[in-house]
Amino acid sequence: MSPSLDLKSATVNGHGHASSGHRRASNGTNGVFPKPKPTSDGFNTLSVHVGSSPDPATGAVIPSISLSTTYAQTAPGLHKGFEYSRSDNPNRNAFEKMLASIEEGGEDALCFGSGSAATGVVVQALGNGAHVLCVNDVYGGTYRYLKRVASEIQSVEVTLLDLETVDEEIIRENIQAHTKSHPSKPLLLVDNTFLSPFYSSPLLLGADVVLHSLTKYVNGHSGVVMGALILPPSSTSPRLKAFKDKLRFLQNATGAIPSPYDCWLAQRGAKTLGLRMRQHGLNALKVAKILRSNPLVEEVMYPGLESSERYELAWRNLSSHARRWIEGDVLLRDLHHSSSSLSEPPEGGFPFSGMISFRLPSYQHAVTFLTSTRLFTLAESLGGVESLAEHPASMTHAGIPKEEREALGITDGLVRLSVGIEDVEDLVRDVREALEKCARVGV
Repeated sequence: MSPSLDLKSATVNGHGHASSGHRRASNGTNGVFPKPKPTSDGFNTLSVHVGSSPDPATGAVIPSISLSTTYAQTAPGLHKGFEYSRSDNPNRNAFEKMLASIEEGGEDALCFGSGSAATGVVVQALGNGAHVLCVNDVYGGTYRYLKRVASEIQSVEVTLLDLETVDEEIIRENIQAHTKSHPSKPLLLVDNTFLSPFYSSPLLLGADVVLHSLTKYVNGHSGVVMGALILPPSSTSPRLKAFKDKLRFLQNATGAIPSPYDCWLAQRGAKTLGLRMRQHGLNALKVAKILRSNPLVEEVMYPGLESSERYELAWRNLSSHARRWIEGDVLLRDLHHSSSSLSEPPEGGFPFSGMISFRLPSYQHAVTFLTSTRLFTLAESLGGVESLAEHPASMTHAGIPKEEREALGITDGLVRLSVGIEDVEDLVRDVREALEKCARVGV
């Protein structure tokens, strides 16, 4: 039996043996003069420097883009760490090193052509006849893959549970024989796309695998489609090592890889991830408060709001670097707290990524809002520097049957915002003016 796994709060098990399939470069950026991974540097320092050493041949501070498909060998099988670009590429290698360093608790990262490709490789690694236990409000693309590909084509059994309402006993009851018995501790996978490595560190909270759609916050500029899997050290876990080796083998064997240029772009974007996530969070908190104060808005979903039912959970799950920033800067400056370390969440809210959902009375109200904003562009996706707004029921989650959507709270009046890094006064004005137009609907 090979490892079992959880897909964004999902549990699964696969079969078969793993092999690496190809050699990984053992040297540093662009295959030369490795830069040791720092052990005490901060988030922003790691983002800027890991995988981005100056080129020893030219002194170039920014690594070049290696577009070559193949690499010279001095003898058969003897090369400088790279042989064929599908198997490994200097830009992908450097970016993977950086990702593993900023996802706290990570040791290895694997990049893919998209987040969906990363999901697909995870399921392939489980083998036919596996079982997946997954949260029922998973990303629409993951839902589609599990129901239409994994279930129908790969003979993978999928169980969807509302993990907000069920207890641990029900979760244990749904772990079946082919997800192994409960004492085996099936591997846990968490999708960290919405929070990014800046706000959350799932590997330190017990996750075995972290998935990212790098298209969103990590890249941050709405110009690259890419995904990644990040795993912790596996030296003490033979089953995790076997699963990691199988993922690396499938990355090469399926060819579900990003281009060198996309890796270069995404690594450049990720260097400012910490700075961007701070502004996303600060802006989103203020926009969420404006929405909450409007009588037309029926509900605001932002875990950083004090009124959120997930408020204490969000505070407990903050990464160490986000917590230090909030306690040492945001609370002291903006919320007038005197404590430098808080065991309980602060009064007044705190930044917690840039994603907000809110509920309006009807579909027409939602459409009016979405077509009335000037700065919030009506578009799918999220996580770019620009603000976006979308209608989940008819856009990102349209593939989920209507009855299931509504059971999940994805009603026709639900609107999702990806709050960008623009001047917050402008974003607040944009939201207020759109809500004013919504108030005239049906009048």
